[in-house]
Order: sequence, then C-alpha cells, then structure tokens
Amino acid sequence: MEINGIAHVVLTAGDFARSRAFYGELLPFLGLAPVIDAPEFYYCVGGRTAFGIRPADHAHAGESFSQGRPGLHHVCFRLRSRDEIDALHAFLVARDAAIVHPPEEAAFAPGYYSVLFEDPDGIRLEANFVPGRGLLEPGARRGA
Repeated sequence: MEINGIAHVVLTAGDFARSRAFYGELLPFLGLAPVIDAPEFYYCVGGRTAFGIRPADHAHAGESFSQGRPGLHHVCFRLRSRDEIDALHAFLVARDAAIVHPPEEAAFAPGYYSVLFEDPDGIRLEANFVPGRGLLEPGARRGA
C-alpha cells in the first residue's frame, strides 16, 4: 500500500475571526478555492490539497499556539518555483504577517528554498520549493 498524499489539514484557531481573515486571503493567493465558508468552518481546496480552520472550544478561545507542545509543529506548502516563494513573501510582508525567516536556502534537499511565517495564532507555516523530483515524488525516496 502507498498513500496518495494527505487529503486535508484542519487547524483550530484561538481567534476564529482573525484567523478567518488571514486564511481568507492566504489560501486563495496560494490557489486554494473556498468550498465551505461557514460561521465556524473555513475550508479551501486546490492543488491536490485541502486546508481548513475551525474555532477552538470555548474553554480554549483566545489561546495561542505553542510549537513546542505535543501536537502540530508546522505545516509546509509546496510551491512550484523560487519566484512563487518570493511572491508569497511579498504578499505576507504587505499584510504585516509574522515572518520567522524570509526566503532562504536550506540543506534539507538540493535547491531547497523556503519562507517561514506564522498565522495570527502563532501556528508556523512554511512554503518551500525543491527543484526536480525532490523526495516526495515516487521513486525519489532514499532506498527506493
């Protein structure tokens, strides 16, 4: 058996209205189209990816994300070029998004280029570009 990717990611927002405004601009910019836009759920689909947000339970409303706690560490979107990474960075800067690191190369894979930023709850998001097949393509995995 071999999975065919991750079907969707859904995040829980401490401040749903603030996160809805952020993701309402970010996700369509990344090419994901809204398919559910309800008072307590926002869900977009595109590029074999689905991404949604929902509000936190009332007991946790207003809380912020902590990357070092058990659970999610960060979410990374794969883009198709370095230019798209740079365009996303400009988009984020124009909206005063929290940039953890501007576009830079890293040694994770040859040509790895990424931007790391945070949503309004402090959830870390990354967008990367890896030229060629990368490690995600069939047959490109180590030992395959």
